[in-house]
Amino acid sequence: MARKDIPGQASLVFDVALLDLHNPKDGISIENKVVPENCERRSQSGDFLRYHYNGTLLDGTFFDSSYSRNRTFDTYIGQGYVIAGMDEGLLGVCIGEKRRIVVPPHLGYGEEGRGNIPGSAVLVFDIHVIDFHNPSDSISITSHYKPPDCSVLSKKGDYLKYHYNASLLDGTLLDSTWNLGKTYNIVLGSGQVVLGMDMGLREMCVGEKRTVIIPPHLGYGEAGVDGEVPGSAVLVFDIELLELVAGLPEGYMFIWNGEVSPNLFEEIDKDGDGEVLLEEFSEYIHAQVASGKGKLAPGFDAEMIVKNMFTNQDRNGDGKVTAEEFKLKDQEAKHDEL
Repeated sequence: MARKDIPGQASLVFDVALLDLHNPKDGISIENKVVPENCERRSQSGDFLRYHYNGTLLDGTFFDSSYSRNRTFDTYIGQGYVIAGMDEGLLGVCIGEKRRIVVPPHLGYGEEGRGNIPGSAVLVFDIHVIDFHNPSDSISITSHYKPPDCSVLSKKGDYLKYHYNASLLDGTLLDSTWNLGKTYNIVLGSGQVVLGMDMGLREMCVGEKRTVIIPPHLGYGEAGVDGEVPGSAVLVFDIELLELVAGLPEGYMFIWNGEVSPNLFEEIDKDGDGEVLLEEFSEYIHAQVASGKGKLAPGFDAEMIVKNMFTNQDRNGDGKVTAEEFKLKDQEAKHDEL
C-alpha cells in the first residue's frame, strides 16, 4: 500500500550514503602499522596489557579515545574482560606495536550498540601497545658488564650504593640518580626498595652494570605512584653498583671482630658501680667500632642500634643494666644484643 505522500505508480530516487557493511561470517581484520624490529615476546591469553587506542566507526566518526583521558586502557586479554573482537585482536602483539583492529558488530557491541556507538556498527581501533606482563612473570636480569674481579657478590644485609636510570618499557624516563648527582643507598633485604629491585640487586659485584625489568606485582602494583609511576607499569632499571659494605650475619646488628673480653661488663662499667647506663654503654660500643674490635650493621642509624642493644640488656626496664641482666647473644639466643 502506497504512503499518502507518495503518488501511486511513482518512480522513487534514493540518495544513499553507505556507512559500513559486514557479513555475519566476518572475523576481525588486523592491519599492522608499526612492528618493532626487536620483538622478543608476543602477548598471549592471560597477559595483562596497557595500551592506548582511538576508536572510530568505519566512516571515521570518533567515539572514544584513551589519549583524551591521558591514561592507558589496562586489561587482561583472552579472558573476556573486553569485547570479543578486541580480546582476539590484542593477542600476538609486541611491546611498542601499533596496529589497526576492525571489529564486526557480532564481535563488538552487537545490534544494540553502547553509548554513542550505534547498533550493528563496525568498529575501528587504532592501538599502541605500551607494555604487557603475565602475573607469573618474575624479574628479568641482563648483565652488561662485570669487572675482572667479580668474586664478592651482594647478599642480604649488605649496604649498597648504586646509580640507576628508571624508565618504562616504551623508554619514558621516570627517574635517574645520575641526573640528581648522588647515589641511592640501601640495606639489601631490609624492605627499603620494591621487592623486584631488591631481587635485582642480589649477587651483584662492585662495578657491575645490569638491566633489571620488574613486572608490576614486584614493583608498584596496580596503584603505581601518583604522578610518578603509572599503575600496573612494567619498570626498567639500568643499574651500576658503586660500593658494597658487607653486612652482618642475619639476626645480628653488632658483632665482635675477635675474642670477646671475659670481663666485658666490668670494662663497660667504667665507674665500677655495678650498673651501666645508656651513656656508658654507647660510649663503649662506639669505641670498639672505632678501634675495629666491633662492627655495627651498615646502613642503619648507629645510635638507634646501640639504644636497641641497651634496651634488650635492660630486662627490667629501669634504665640501667646490672651484671645479672647482662648477657651475650649466644647466651640468650632470643635477643639481638652483643
